[in-house]
Amino acid sequence: MSRGPSLQVRLLGLMFGVLAALWAATLALTLSDTRHELDELLDAHLAQSASLLLVQDADADEDVAAPDAPILHRYAPRVAFQVWRDGRLVLRSANAPALPFGPAARRDGFAFVDAPGARWRVFAAYDPARRRQVYVGERLDARGEILAAVLRGVSWPLALALPVLGLATWWTVRRGLAPLRRMGRTLAARRPDALDPVALDGMSAEMLPLAASLNGLLGRIADLLANERRFTADAAHELRTPVAAIRMQAQVAQAATDDATRAHALDGLLAGCDRAARLIDQLLTLARVESAQAPEMAGVELGGVTRGVMAELAPAALAKAQRLELDAQGTYVVRGNALLLAVLVRNLVDNAVRYAPPGAAIGVYLQREGDEVVLDVEDGGAGLADADLARLGERFYRVAGNGATGSGLGWSIVRRIAAVHGARVAVRRSQRLGGLAVTVTFG
Repeated sequence: MSRGPSLQVRLLGLMFGVLAALWAATLALTLSDTRHELDELLDAHLAQSASLLLVQDADADEDVAAPDAPILHRYAPRVAFQVWRDGRLVLRSANAPALPFGPAARRDGFAFVDAPGARWRVFAAYDPARRRQVYVGERLDARGEILAAVLRGVSWPLALALPVLGLATWWTVRRGLAPLRRMGRTLAARRPDALDPVALDGMSAEMLPLAASLNGLLGRIADLLANERRFTADAAHELRTPVAAIRMQAQVAQAATDDATRAHALDGLLAGCDRAARLIDQLLTLARVESAQAPEMAGVELGGVTRGVMAELAPAALAKAQRLELDAQGTYVVRGNALLLAVLVRNLVDNAVRYAPPGAAIGVYLQREGDEVVLDVEDGGAGLADADLARLGERFYRVAGNGATGSGLGWSIVRRIAAVHGARVAVRRSQRLGGLAVTVTFG
């Protein structure tokens, strides 16, 4: 039997996967948002610097070229600017080119510019009153370095938090599954014959359905074992009678001194064997029916099944001069198992043949009442007293004073098959024939 991963491993795997996905999504969103905000901030800085260059030194003589602005900070080479007037460069930073820094066709706004050695983000501004053009640029790799520095400060706490969250998740899952492990240890320590319910006091709400289902299973197992013990005891008790009778007839035949006595004893021996064989056959049938949890169901024409069964039992009825009749006009389709339905009909008709007196009438009637199919098996015998009707169906119960052979298992088989098919069984006195009437209603 292949063994799947433990519930704890599955939960941890799912939660670690979710945490890793959330961590990656948080990092990606942080990167995107930080890049956007950083670009906005630095672009604003470029625009502000350009506006300052436009308005500064309004009284200076712009016909004389000013010297290049010195670089006073180690990060200064990453920013450059130019001031042009009437197509003449009047001021620039030391790292700015001598040619126009921005696109010639664009006097205002932002643009990306490829200059020797680097790619720049450039802002252009133009003052028409003073005919002054200003370019302020910043290297894109500098922005990348700033973004990386910011992300390092953000990602380190996230990276440190991930294993801490993983450890906390492992501890939480393990502690949360502790009641399940305790219940497993409790069940493993039980004796094989301990079928008392699992205590539900203090159990978590998530485990209550599992524990309730387990208690239901234990209860069904206890009932099954009780039924099996009772069935075994009753079967052993019932089998003792035909076995004793067979032994007695065998001893008589062995001790017989004349052919007539020996022949009579052998006839009794055969009758005892027949009774034992029938009892064993009914025991096996009942065991098969009770062990079948869900027999294969299909549409079965009950009239055809009944005709087949009555044809099998007709010789036994003729031997007792009984009149066997079937009234089934039409088609009666029920959902069920054909083999089990044949066993049900056979037991009902066989009981009527066995317990009805010689010359009695036995009638089998099929009719439809709305959406239900009704099967009636009636006989012209003496019927049963109310006390006997109340006990009818108990295993190995037989009506006192009846000379027919049998074990009382037929009714147990009938009721069990009816329950499997969702049918109802009712017993009453026959209004047609005066004896016993059994009604099976299929919904």
